[in-house]
This record gives sequence, C-alpha cells and structure tokens, in this order.
Amino acid sequence: MLAIFHKAFANPPEELNSPASHKGPKKPKLPEETLRDFLSSHPTNTFSMTFAHAAVLAFVRSDRPDPIRQRLFCGLDDIYCLFLGSLNNLCTLNKQYGLTKGTNEAMFVIEAYRTLRDRGPYPADQVVKDLDGSFAFVVYDSKAGTVFAALGSDGGVQLYWGIAADGSVVISDNLEVIKTGCAKSFAPFPNGCMFHSEGGLMSFEHPMNKMRAMPRVDSEGVMCGATFKVDKYTRINSMPRVGSESNWMDWDSH
Repeated sequence: MLAIFHKAFANPPEELNSPASHKGPKKPKLPEETLRDFLSSHPTNTFSMTFAHAAVLAFVRSDRPDPIRQRLFCGLDDIYCLFLGSLNNLCTLNKQYGLTKGTNEAMFVIEAYRTLRDRGPYPADQVVKDLDGSFAFVVYDSKAGTVFAALGSDGGVQLYWGIAADGSVVISDNLEVIKTGCAKSFAPFPNGCMFHSEGGLMSFEHPMNKMRAMPRVDSEGVMCGATFKVDKYTRINSMPRVGSESNWMDWDSH
C-alpha cells in the first residue's frame, strides 16, 4: 500500500527528515513521481485515489487472497482505510460495535475511527490496543483533512514512513518505494504505535510515556530519518480522555 499526505496537515515528526537527503546523489522525489513508480511496479492489480493536492492512496490487490496477510481498502462517508494483516478478534469487535458478521477489518477500522472522532466512550489508545492480531492501517478522513495510522506490536506486519521532496509524508509497507521516494528521510514506523496528524506519534501500549527520537545511521555512515522508541523514564503529565473538553485526538505531541 501507499499513502501520501501533504505537509500542510500531516505534520510528521521533524526528526524523520534528514538533511542528508538533499546532499547525496539520490534526492527525494515528488509525490507524483513516487505514485508513478508504485503504479508501474504493479501494472495490472493496482488501484489509486487522488484527493486534489491533499492526499494520495494506492492499493495493490492480492493475487492470491490470504486470510492472514490481507490487503484491504474501504471507503465510507468520506473516510478511507488501507489495511494490512488480520485481526484475530474481529468477530468480537464487530459485536461490540454493533456491526454485521460480514464487516471486514478495513470497514471495522473506519467504524472505530468514527466512534473516536465523534467522541465515543473510549480513549484512542485503548481502542487500538484492543485490536488483537498482526496489522497496519492508514485512515484518511477527507472531510476533516486528518490522518490516523497505526502498526501492531507483534512485528507481523512492517510499515515505513518518510518525507518526500516537497515535505509530504509518505507511508508504505514497501521499503523500496520509501527508499527511492524519500532518499535518507525515512524510518520504520514504530511497532505498537499510532500517529494522528493533529496529535502526533504515541505508543498505544504505553500511552502515558513519551516517544523519543533515536538517531539512525545507515551502512554508508549517513544520518537517516530517526526511529522512535518509548521513553520509559519520561511520562506525560496528563492524558486527554473522551468526554473532557479536549478532543480525543489531541494527545500530547512528542
């Protein structure tokens, strides 16, 4: 999958951007170039959507459907979801949210996001923590202009993110797409974490701890985009909860 969001509202961590990207022989690409490369590498089974200059979503259909390593795309009421992997407790979650048995993982994530956005009864970290399985997803709310992404904690699915030539954030499970599109300004998306364009990056496993940027140097000795890990020694003073004056998405940005 591939998701690209304009820098004006995606607000990725500054540490993801490496100054070395513009000094080496391989420069980062513009979003349209990265999209073109992605589509050309999968010429027969790729689907993409472009939202003016705000966002791009691209999805590769599976040649052989695999219930464990699923690739799903879904859109409902101007909310779109790219989902990789599977949820072991999907049936239980569908019952909890009052959804039908035929609801797949991408459809469920959209419903969970809508519940959170509309000030539901649970904090965002708890909702994502309740997902049991190997998964990664990216949600784009085109009406609100917001991005919500998360990666499971078990390492069963890999996800990467980086910065394009114009400052847009690029998210994909394809490492080569990220490398060629973002040059040195990329890193693995941290396991057990979620990112919101207004709230920043946080761990849904350790929501009361801040995230720390860890410098990363590649095999050539060049500084790349930082990785992020939970800082077990630095706690957040307070955590906004649904029902308070703060919106659920306004968790402390780190």
